[in-house]
Amino acid sequence: MKKVISVRFKDNGKTYYFDPADTPIKTGDYVIVETARGMECGEVVQGVKEIADSAVPKALKPITRMADSVDVRRMRQNREDEKRAYHTCQECIARHGLEMKLVEAEYTLDRSKIMFYFTADGRVDFRELVKDLAGIFHTRIELRQIGVRDESKMIGGLGICGQPFCCSRFLKDFQPVSIKMAKEQGLSLNPTKISGACGRLMCCLAYEESAYEYLNSIMPMVGSTVRTPDGLGTVLEVNPISGYLRVRCGTEAFAPRYYKVSVCEYISGGKRAPRRPDPDDDYSGVRNPAPVVASANADGTSSCPGCGRKDKK
Repeated sequence: MKKVISVRFKDNGKTYYFDPADTPIKTGDYVIVETARGMECGEVVQGVKEIADSAVPKALKPITRMADSVDVRRMRQNREDEKRAYHTCQECIARHGLEMKLVEAEYTLDRSKIMFYFTADGRVDFRELVKDLAGIFHTRIELRQIGVRDESKMIGGLGICGQPFCCSRFLKDFQPVSIKMAKEQGLSLNPTKISGACGRLMCCLAYEESAYEYLNSIMPMVGSTVRTPDGLGTVLEVNPISGYLRVRCGTEAFAPRYYKVSVCEYISGGKRAPRRPDPDDDYSGVRNPAPVVASANADGTSSCPGCGRKDKK
């Protein structure tokens, strides 16, 4: 076990482990640490704790020292100067006519270097831009191209759900998201509905993917033949969350009905056969099987209380 602290350098940035070096450090303190970008001042988001050796890098860097009021004041002053540096760089980009979008400017603690983050569709020749910026700021200049997902993380905003971006609130690392996840969850494949403000697939598609994969694996697929309490039928629709199947039994004259998956027996058909569910799992509705809940109403419709849908006879 190793003693570590978690340090963050930006409000919505990733946290990094450092060796506290037997220094009593608590959450909310500021420390000076050495990073790949130089000496930086970071906020401790989690005090000293012990974690397994395998969960931390082998060469865990120790903190240099505790930050004093001068370091904190310098860090906050750098944040103010970064705003002016951002606008200055934008003017230089426009003057050179470069096809690049500036995202953020960032000073190191000792102001020995200033980094400009930008996005672009391709490679950009910014050699003349670097010369101009070096003449203005009289320090080392570094331009770094980032992706559109990193841009959204830095800038922030509101998603289509009405909440602030997940990446700017709590996501520390971007996970791969594929169109297969949207298909697995039965979502519309319209790009405007499953894409975030960055233009990439929404990160939240990955949150419940493992649950959907399991539920879909234990349920018959659309087109399968199943035996229901009313006889053999064909699966028309699968709702993995509620655990109901929409099945047409007998001839086309009968309206489809909803059945709990636990009261249906898979016979054949579909792209694959469902596997046996986990007996210890309780969120798929497999345990405590429910009776057939879809029945004809007085108005001639069949309804499913699980999803509220109605179908005409």
